[in-house]
Order: sequence, then structure tokens, then C-alpha cells
Amino acid sequence: MAVMIVLAGAARAEQFSANFKGTDIQEFINTVSKNLGKTIIIDPAVKGKVTVRSYEQLDEKQYYQFFLNVLDVYGYTVIGMPNNVLKVIAAKEGKRAALAQNGGEAIAEGDEVVMRVVPLRNIAAKDVSPILRQLNDSIGVGSVAHYEQGNALLITGRASVVNGLLELVREMDQDDGNRVETLALKHAAAPEIARMVNELFREEGKRRTAGASSLRLVADERTNSVMIAGDDRSREHAKELIDQLDNKSVTQGNTQVIPLKYAKAQSLVEVLTGVSAGLQNEKESAAANVALLKNVVIKADEQTNALIITAAPDVMRDLEAVVAKLDVRRAQVLVEAVIVEVQDGQGLNIGVQWANKYGGGTQFAGQMPGVSAGFENGMSDVFGKANGLMTGFYSGNWGVLLTAIASNNQNNILATPSIVTLDNAEAEFSVGQDVPILTGSQTTNSDNVFNTVSRKTVGIKLKVKPQINQGQSVLMQIEQEVSSVADSAGATPDSLGATFNIRTVNNTVLVDSGETVVVGGLLDKSNSELESSVPILGKIPLVGALFRSTATKASKRNLMLFIRPTIIRSTEGYARQSQRKLGKFDAEQQDDRELNDALRGEIAGDKKALDNRAFLATVASIDAFYLRGVRP
Repeated sequence: MAVMIVLAGAARAEQFSANFKGTDIQEFINTVSKNLGKTIIIDPAVKGKVTVRSYEQLDEKQYYQFFLNVLDVYGYTVIGMPNNVLKVIAAKEGKRAALAQNGGEAIAEGDEVVMRVVPLRNIAAKDVSPILRQLNDSIGVGSVAHYEQGNALLITGRASVVNGLLELVREMDQDDGNRVETLALKHAAAPEIARMVNELFREEGKRRTAGASSLRLVADERTNSVMIAGDDRSREHAKELIDQLDNKSVTQGNTQVIPLKYAKAQSLVEVLTGVSAGLQNEKESAAANVALLKNVVIKADEQTNALIITAAPDVMRDLEAVVAKLDVRRAQVLVEAVIVEVQDGQGLNIGVQWANKYGGGTQFAGQMPGVSAGFENGMSDVFGKANGLMTGFYSGNWGVLLTAIASNNQNNILATPSIVTLDNAEAEFSVGQDVPILTGSQTTNSDNVFNTVSRKTVGIKLKVKPQINQGQSVLMQIEQEVSSVADSAGATPDSLGATFNIRTVNNTVLVDSGETVVVGGLLDKSNSELESSVPILGKIPLVGALFRSTATKASKRNLMLFIRPTIIRSTEGYARQSQRKLGKFDAEQQDDRELNDALRGEIAGDKKALDNRAFLATVASIDAFYLRGVRP
């Protein structure tokens, strides 16, 4: 039963009193609608019984708030429509309904659901919205969202709560005096001061519950000054710190000892001296009053392989960064080479590609067979027609190459050096002897002869400087020399001195790691006398000349260089190459032992059988001699 008492007076506003006991909620809403003269639409889902009583007289405004409070207790809310019509719906649906009818500027009161758009001017909406969410309604009708591009807040909830949030936002969105000031420094370096103060305020801001500090310092190296941006209090605090730091003691006593892991300290001193000179020029042009920038000292301690650097903090930081990039482990290159002489271009048929897979190549002197000509017999055909330096590439197996060279008696292997060197570091291999050379002679009054003798190194020299390029390619500078004393060097007293045979190669080539470079075509022509005779009979005085013949033979020797670089970037790679070389050495030792055992067995054989074989060989030689048309 619902009872509504209305008291009217001529000189005062209407007063209301309410007493509802077990009244249907829709009947309660209709009663309020009649008393207030408002049109109220009731959602069909609104159901229940209302029991409520007021013991005081309420004016119209109080009576409406009493109505909203009762509905809020029972889980319902009132939404004001643009046409002054009220709508009663479930509280959880109030948020969507408020968004649909937003547009009024009047500030409502009480439990009516409202939505407000709040633009911000001095603070960021995304920073404020988490705080407001914690203070808004927790019954589902309240929400706070932010629009970052427009820096605005969207607040939905009961009017009484929203009004409180709006007041809080107005207090927070105040001009905090953010300004930008420029402060010139007298002694300290601007970048270093800006870094230290920014880091200090950043750590201080993390400890605050309100978030990080808005203060920021930017260094202007051109004028050696710092620009300070922030609120008045933060700027004053920053200026106090800068005043304490901007003194001569800041840049004094800044000496560092940097031990090196891989680089050589003495070699880095020259590099760092040049770098520091450039840095000083930049800093001095930016801040002419920073006198200590001129006092950069860089020394090397060879015993500990360390650098000792004295410099201003910002210059020190730059130099340390340069040292860190230079002090790295350098890759190494295993350089394997075979230096061999080939007699008359014979003895090698290993498929070397002379700049064209069908033949041809790069020849640096004389005539060259055309690239369209094919050579079926490998190097014997190529060097038979070439008379100058040629280079090419061999793509086969290195071990097969060595076997092919060593297995032919036409080849004379001069050296097989194997050297490991650092990237971009020169390696040298040399084997030979110092030959005395008579350079002067003087006879004294007592007929004593004094000779002046100098020495010249002859033999085999190989210099290689590998440079590792992008990827797996190696640029190699090759210098090779093979020298010897000519046979005519045993000169007469009237001769001018010794004669030397010298063959040299200076070349630069780009090759992939593991690929073999071949340099050939260094010809050496010689004439030799060959004597053929019948064993025993050819040595008989007078008559023996009938059983001998002599001939002059012209021969050419080709000097060839096979060289292969292999990049080693780790200790594991170095260990693998060492194991491979050790295995090869063991195999060669085993071959030598087997050969010695075979020779000892043959020598220890039946001496009589050996004598018979010698006799038969002598008879065969006599028959062959006469068959050639030589008669006694």
C-alpha cells in the first residue's frame, strides 16, 4: 500500500512525505511521476516490491533525489532524455544509455547517470585516467576512458560521483609553470652535465608515487650550455645541482687505465691520438672556455699491454668506445703454398682454369694462346705455347694436387711452406743460403792482397699479406722470389763477379677461402750436355771413345706457385687445421719408413742374382748402341 501526502501552502513550495510498504516498484514510479509532473518511461524488466518511509517533509528537489536513491538501492537508475523525459532502466545498462543521450551541458546532481567529455590542457589524459577509474562507481555504471589524440577524458557514472571527479580533474589540470631556460656553463662540458642531471631526476622520479619527473635537460654543444625544461620547482632544483657541478674540479683527475685483450697498446696510441685531436677540435669550437679539453694524454704500457688515458669525461667516453671496437679478436688466415719447377711443361695435368675453362688465361708478357683454343693435355700444352707470367685458379682438392705434383719425376718441388698469419698482417717464408761475393780487391806495397767480400741471400722467398674482405673472400698480396747462383759463377780473376738467376712475382689477387691460386709461366732456359756410353767399354782409354756419344739438349723449366688461403675465425677452426697438418706429416713419415724398409730388403737380397742382372743389362746396352748405327 502506498500513501503519498501532499501539503500545499500559498506562500511556500509544496512539501512531500512518503510511506510505501510492499508497493510494486512500477506503482511507486508512477506515483512519483504524478507528484513531480514528469513523464517517466519504465523498462519492462523493472520489477520488485518497495518498502520505504520518510519521516521528514521533502521539497520537490529533495523528493526527486529520494526517488533516485530508492531506485539505486534496488539496482535501477534514471536516465534523462533530451526531451525532458526520464527513463528507468537497470543500473548496469545506464552506461550505454548515457552515451546515447550525451549532449547536455548542465551539471546534474544525485544518482542520475551522466557522461561528460573533459578536455585537458596541462596534463596527459592517459596518465590521469587510471587514477579516476579507481575513484569512479564500482557497481558497473561508472567508467573512465581517454582519447589520446585529443587529450580528453570521457567520464560516465552517477552525477554525484562524476561531479567529484570533475572537480579533481580541475585541480590536477593546472598550469604548473613549465618553462624552458638556457644556462651557460663555465667549466664543465654540457653533454656530461645534461646526462648526469637527467639520470638523477629519472631515478628520483621512479621513487615518487606520482610518476617520473617532467624535468628534462638538453645539451647545446655549440655554446656549451644546457636547456632546462620543467616546472618551476624542478628547474630551480636542477640549477642548484648544475651550479655545484660546474666547477674546475669536475674535469680534473679523470685518468683511466684500459687493459687490452687482443690489440697492441703501442699501435693504438697513434690511432687514438688522431681521434682525440678531432674530438678536441669539436669540443673547443663548441666551448672555448673549457680549457682542460686541450690536456688529452694517451700513453701505452708495453709490459701490461694497457692504455693510460687522461681526458675530459665526454672525450674519455668517446675514446673508450673507440677502444672497445678496435680491441677485438682478429681472424687468421692459413696460407699453404707449393713452389715447384716443371721440366719442359711436362708432369702436370691437373685441370687448372687459366681464366677460361677451355684454355687461355692472363699473360703479362709475350704472346698468349687465344682463349678459344682448347688444351686437352693440361699444363703441358699451355706452357708449351706461353712465354710470360700467367695466373689462374685450381678448384680441385689440395691433397690431390700435392700427390699429383710429387708423383711425377719431371717435377722438382722447391718448397711447401705453410704459414698462419693475422688478418691484414704480412707473413714471410725464406729458405736459402748466404753466398759470399767478391766486391773488391786491393794489393798493398808488400804484395799482400786484401779482398772485400759481401754476402747475398739466394734461395726461395715468399711474402704474403692476406686481407679478409666481406664474406669468405681474401685479397692477397703475393711477392715471390726464387734465386740461385749461375753455373758460370766460378769466375776467373778477370770476371766482374758472380751471376745470379732470379725469378720474381709480385701479384695481387682476390680469391675465396679454400680456393687455390696458381701463378705460372716463369721460364728458365738451360742447355745441358748428355753423354751416352756402353757400360765398362765406354771407359776404356782410347778405344772407349768408340763406345760413347754426346749430345746437347735445350730444356725449359717452368716455375709455378700454388697458394691457398683458408680463413680461421675461431680456436676450433685452428685446432682442425693443426690436426689436418699433423695427420699429413704422420702419413709422410710412414711412407718414408716403408720405402726405407723396401730398399734395405732389396740390398740384402741374393748378390749372385744382382750380378746376373748387371751382366744382362750390359749386354743389352751394347746391342742398343750398335743398333743406333755406331760402328767401331
